[in-house]
Amino acid sequence: MQDTELLRYSRHILLDDIGIEGQERICGAHALIIGAGGLGAPAAMYLAAAGIGKITLIDPDTVDLTNLQRQIIHTTHSVGQAKVLSASASLQAINPLTQVEVVQSRADAAWLADNLESVDVVLDCCDNFTTRQAVNKACVLARVPLVSGAAIRFDGQISVYDSRADDAPCYACAFHPDDAPPPTQCSTMGVFSPLVGVIGAMQAAEALKLVLGISTTLRGRLLLLDGLRMEWTEMRLPRNPSCPVCAH
Repeated sequence: MQDTELLRYSRHILLDDIGIEGQERICGAHALIIGAGGLGAPAAMYLAAAGIGKITLIDPDTVDLTNLQRQIIHTTHSVGQAKVLSASASLQAINPLTQVEVVQSRADAAWLADNLESVDVVLDCCDNFTTRQAVNKACVLARVPLVSGAAIRFDGQISVYDSRADDAPCYACAFHPDDAPPPTQCSTMGVFSPLVGVIGAMQAAEALKLVLGISTTLRGRLLLLDGLRMEWTEMRLPRNPSCPVCAH
């Protein structure tokens, strides 16, 4: 590491569980973030600040004025721009040492199959069930750990699905692909602005722990947050032996 890097990441290096070797692992890691909105914004910003070597950011949308209430990676001047381009500019301003790759597209099965080989961790920050299932299936096939978050109204949830462990559930174990819930969108249901920050920051934390290989992740546990009462509920998630995605 150069002197400027040692100074930039000094507060990480001071932590016994990270140190110089751990920070070097962070700087050599590649994170894929699905979605540059409410969850993807804080997740990407914290990962860039922490020194993740490469971030691939995929999102098909452009910045709308209604996004600015919660998607803190974008500014008023970003309205009308592609979200991934607006986000990339913010990330480069935070840390020019992080390489940012942008893809203005949906993360469909074909794209995921072609682009997970070099990825160390995936953060699902999207807002629709179909994409979540596609991301999960691709991560299971590629054996790449997945950090999944969601937020709507005052309710948030987060878990880790790590297919590298034989006993770990995948997203489809908890949410069967054939049991799609009713559509939930911020545009019709609303979302509490700081809630996405809480969940997105936790996604970044879990992703960094996976890269570092330290402590206990949320694998096999689903955390549910009631943002009105600020109460957490933990659910244990066993692996489903009949899961249509990971059983075989």
